[in-house]
This record gives sequence, C-alpha cells and structure tokens, in this order.
Amino acid sequence: MAPAREEEGSRAAEEKESEKYVEEEAGGDDEDDAQEDAPSHLPLAPRSEILDISTTVDPSYIISLIRRLLPHNLREGTQSQVTENSATSVMGCEMKQELRNEERSDDLDDRQSLTEDAKDPWEDCGCVLWDLAASKSNAELMVNNLILEVLLANLHVTDSFRVMEICLGIIGNLACHENLSNAIISTNGLVETIVDQLFRDDSACLSEAFRLLAVSLRTSNFISFTEALLPDQILSRILWIIGNTLNSTLLEKSIDFLLAIIYNQDVREILLQPLVKLGLPNLIVSLLASETNKSMEVNQPERFFIVDLTLRLVEALSTADNYSDVISSNGDLFRLVCEVVKLPDKFEVASLCVSAVVIIANTLADEQHLILGILNDFQFLQGLFDVLPFVSDDSQARNAFWCILARLLHQVDENVSSTSNLHQFVLLLLHKSFLIEEDIDSHLVDNPGDNSSSCDVEGKSYAVTTCLKRIACILEKWNKEGAAYLEKDDSWDENHGGKARKLLSYCLKYSS
Repeated sequence: MAPAREEEGSRAAEEKESEKYVEEEAGGDDEDDAQEDAPSHLPLAPRSEILDISTTVDPSYIISLIRRLLPHNLREGTQSQVTENSATSVMGCEMKQELRNEERSDDLDDRQSLTEDAKDPWEDCGCVLWDLAASKSNAELMVNNLILEVLLANLHVTDSFRVMEICLGIIGNLACHENLSNAIISTNGLVETIVDQLFRDDSACLSEAFRLLAVSLRTSNFISFTEALLPDQILSRILWIIGNTLNSTLLEKSIDFLLAIIYNQDVREILLQPLVKLGLPNLIVSLLASETNKSMEVNQPERFFIVDLTLRLVEALSTADNYSDVISSNGDLFRLVCEVVKLPDKFEVASLCVSAVVIIANTLADEQHLILGILNDFQFLQGLFDVLPFVSDDSQARNAFWCILARLLHQVDENVSSTSNLHQFVLLLLHKSFLIEEDIDSHLVDNPGDNSSSCDVEGKSYAVTTCLKRIACILEKWNKEGAAYLEKDDSWDENHGGKARKLLSYCLKYSS
C-alpha cells in the first residue's frame, strides 16, 4: 500500500505545482483570490477602527476630472483657479503640488488615451463626473471646485451635441441637491445658457435640458428659470418640440417638464396662461390621440407610459384652479379619455384607466350634458365597471368612479324609455354585480343615511349609496315593465332572475 500512497502524493504535488503556475500567470487576480480564500472565522475590525467615510472617491480624482473638462482655450487660467481652490479648501499644499505635477502630464495622458482607446477622453471624464454628481458630497466638492464655470465654458464653445448632453446631465444631477440650486442660479449666465439649449436639434441634448429644467422648477430657487422661460419664443419652441418629436425619452422628459410647471402653483401662475394661449390644449389632444394609436400597434406597449404621462397632465390641468374649463370644454379630449377606458386587458393599462376615471368625473362635474354622449355606449360602460377593482384602493379614483356611475344611472332612470335599452342595462348590471358587491364589501359604507346633495363635493358614502338606490329603482322598474320582453330574449334564464333578485336585495340592504 505504501507505493500507492507515494504515487498519490506525487500526483498531488504535480497538481499543486500546476495550480501555482496558473495563479502566477493570472497576475492581477492574486489579491482577489486571496480575499475570496480568506478564512471566514476571522473577526471583524472594532467599530472604533472603521473609518466613517461616506464615499471612497478620492477628492483629488474628482478635481483632476474637472480640470480635464476645461476647454483648451481656457485651460491656463481656469485650471489654476481650480488648483488654488482645491488646494486651500480640500487638500492643502501637498495636493497643490500634486496637481501641478499632474498638469505637466495632462497632455501626455490625453495623447496616450487617444492612441490606446478610440473613446474621447473628455467624454470619459464627463460621464464619470455625471455619475459622481448623484452623490451629495461629491456634488458639493464639484461645485466648490468650479465645475459650474467649467461646464458653462464648454457650453459656450462646443459644437458637439454629446458634450452639451454631458454638461447638461451633470448640471441636472447637481440640481437634484436642493442646497446647490442657489449656486446654479448664481453662476453668471448659466440659467440663460441652459434655456438656450432648447434650440438645439439633438434629442439626447434636449432630453437632458428638459430634465434639468423640470428639476430646477421643483426647487426653492425656481423663479430664475421661470423668468428665463417666459418669452413666447421659448414657450413656442417647447410646444413645437413636444408636438413633433418621435423620440420617446424626449417626449417623456418634456411632459414631465410641463407637469413640473402645473404642480408648482407659483410657476403655474406665470407660465401656464401663455402656454394655453399658444395652443397647449390642442397639443394635448393631438398627443393623446397619437400616442393611444401607437400604443395599440404591435410591439408598442412601451408607449402606454407616454399615454399615462399625458393623462396625468390632463388630470393635473383638470384640477388646477382657473384651468379646469380648458379641459372640460374640450369635447374631443373628453372622447379620447373615454376611449382609454375601453382599452382591453386592464392589467396592462390599469394606471391609464385610473387617471381617465378621475378626468371624466372632473369633466362631468363642469359639463353635465356630456353624460348623454356615453349613456348608450355599452362598451364604455363595460370598461368602466372593469376599472373598479383597480380604483378600489385609491380613495380619489374610487369616489370618481361612483360619481360617474351615479350620474349615468340617474340618466338611465330618467331618459331610457326603450325596453330594449333598459334590458341591456339590466344585463350589464347583473354581469358586473360581483364587482359592485366586492368593492362595497371591502369598503363598508359609512353613514348610508347621508342626505348630501352633490357627489362631486361630498364624501364617497353618498355616491355609493346613491348608486345603490338607483340600481334598485332600475331593477324594480324592470320587474314591472320588462317581463314581456323576456319572451323575446333567448339569453335570459333562471340564473339571471336569481342574480336580479340577489342584487336588488343587496342594494336595498345598503341603501335603506
């Protein structure tokens, strides 16, 4: 047995030698492998020895990246300013000397990177800073080291759309930090230069411009950007971009920009009226029609997100003071929103339908005559009931649903004299009765005896109770007048009769 052990030992030694050779060939992987093979039983370092550092990015690295973004015609003057600022505020004299040494090797590094890699070194540095600017501590360091001045200089001299996009992207990330918004508006000429980028003809550049403007309008220092956007030439350009772009990202960012205007009351008071005067309502109608059609095309479900944003824009306008009539008076827009409710597969378009229900309820509160246009549209009525499970957890949307239904049922009770139409309504109610019962059972009706007079201003309980009373009236009317019609309808059977009695009993129980 001894020889066998020796053979096994020699084979093991050879395998060990082979593994050692592979590890030596791997070179840079040694440290990673050593860390992975480290014993798991070793204790962690004491808390007192763990450095409390929010970022592992060396400030000198960030400063060197800023210096590399300098336009060549400004390198000498501004670069020395960045060096002096960083040396006194961050690193001290040693960093100052280090940066001077780096300055001497800048051109050599750039030439080497150009020969070794096809990528533009400016673009590489800019993209790194773009990512780092998302961190508050990094962003503050950048601003303290004149990055805003450097980016402004680039925007003034460059003809590259990619450079413009990166500059705007970095500023956009800086603007996300509320404490830096004042530095942005305080940089001489920066706000005006940013607004001027709206006249570029590059979708990526425009997307970043709109993102930056939307973020800036949501900060406490919004007034500078608001005033810069006020001229009709600029607002007309904005509407033209939204109405003509085929780029979904640009469309998304531009609609979000409009939402930022509407959601900020102070900005809305300044910019919304001129936008409406320049044709915003017609633009919304055109946009909603176009995007709804696109979303229904094959392999275009991603366009539903644009439809959702557009409906949010319509919803925001429908609830804005002094502007709800802009939405409610537009019959074409009302019809388009109703078409959204008819969309199939409610799971994919749930958020769209929720917004549509709120818009329809707000519109009917101002323009009650529009209810007659959807009274006999059974495809809309069926779609409306199918939305109920998706609004159940949203108190505003749920109340909007019951208010719409209350108005519809009132018109059925008052205006439907044809027995055939009444029969269709009864069949629809019976088919969707389980949705009604599930919603009410999950939301116990509060104060069913409430005698409030208007569902659009009172609580949800009144809207629900009103609907149940009117459903009961329709069913009782059907029992009296529709019996003779049953002989002509082969689809009516005992199951329908049982459902009708059950639904009537349920409605009387919760509405009495």
